[in-house]
Amino acid sequence: MKKRMKRLAAVGLVTVMTGTMLLGCGGGSDSDSDTTSDGKVKIRFATWDDASVLDDQQACVDKFNESQDKIEVVLEGWGSDFDTKMTASMGAGDAPDVMYMWDYPTYSESLEPLDEYIDAEGEDYKNNFFEALWPYNSIDDQIYGVPVSVVTSCLYYNKDLFDQAGVEYPTDDWTWDDVAAAAEEIQSKIDGVNGFTLPIGTLPYTLEMYLWSNGTAFVDENGKLDGNINSDKAVEVFQTFQDMEKDGVLYASEEAGQTEMLGGKTAMYVDGTWPIKQFGEEGLNYGIAQIPKFEGTEHSISVINTSGIAISKDSKHKEEAWEFLKYWTGEEMNKHRIETELPALKSVVESEGLREDPNCAPFYTALDNCAGYTPASFIAEGWTEVDSDIQLAFESIINPSSLADPKEALDEVVAAHE
Repeated sequence: MKKRMKRLAAVGLVTVMTGTMLLGCGGGSDSDSDTTSDGKVKIRFATWDDASVLDDQQACVDKFNESQDKIEVVLEGWGSDFDTKMTASMGAGDAPDVMYMWDYPTYSESLEPLDEYIDAEGEDYKNNFFEALWPYNSIDDQIYGVPVSVVTSCLYYNKDLFDQAGVEYPTDDWTWDDVAAAAEEIQSKIDGVNGFTLPIGTLPYTLEMYLWSNGTAFVDENGKLDGNINSDKAVEVFQTFQDMEKDGVLYASEEAGQTEMLGGKTAMYVDGTWPIKQFGEEGLNYGIAQIPKFEGTEHSISVINTSGIAISKDSKHKEEAWEFLKYWTGEEMNKHRIETELPALKSVVESEGLREDPNCAPFYTALDNCAGYTPASFIAEGWTEVDSDIQLAFESIINPSSLADPKEALDEVVAAHE
């Protein structure tokens, strides 16, 4: 999933793909008839997951079908062809009834608005989902998808390296100055170790959380870049990272950070929940804290990587599709997927004690602070080209071979699009 997330986020529109969040069968379309031989309404369900999880998804679909007298869901595993097939099927008026969804800015005109369906379920239904997830499944204040999962970001740290250097572990109150100080001390005592790693390829979708954490964003509510992405507070974010690099306490890596952490080559880096299973399997002695704060701020803000389940606007069986959507996003399925993704339902988080789990609790703490933040890709028109330019600007700022002036690099992004 993380590999897929990076590919999609490269165009500035991202969300977490279900199926392998903490990691850790369908056939093709059969649209000749919308009823089965025994008279059930047939609902097509398209997933972007590959063979590694399709068997499990099929078993869950089968369980739903066995409970139904009038509905039968057909799972279609589109894998890496998901976007191509979705675009083609929507253009041909033959989209699946139900599908995983992340790119609401692109596909919303072909999706069924879900506000009335959600309202009909009652206030408690909507409120059981974390509030911060709805903007990631909406466009122009209209909901097009029901959240499936949650991934926020936190600071990972290698306890063994901190212990070896005699440095206290990071806390949720740490600032970037604290990170720099700890990194410097660790590097002074342990050869061949980087104090903090920041991937050069960090995508704009992720980078914006650092701007939010410092009181700004790529764009304002109207999608305007000027005065936002190149504001003093935005420049401060990028200058902070560049200064840390110049001081030798930040390593700009060509890798994602996970590799360095597993290899004992870095003491700290920021990531979502994806590496937790591998870290556990390989016996890494690690801890998790909140993303460091900028001076003068109350807490950091994480971006959310979340996928949803949507219904095609052209579906002939929207009520039946909604019934399956509720099943796939409901408590039973949230619990079933706990080992592979963090639940989006408050009731499941509470019943399963996830806020007491040291591998889950920090990410829900981060989620508590995320309400009210919407990625620029959901706000600004024509974001794909802007996203690409921001990516290039960041790389020029953080790449040790260039170290471009942050203010100049960000002003160039504005000039190219204003």
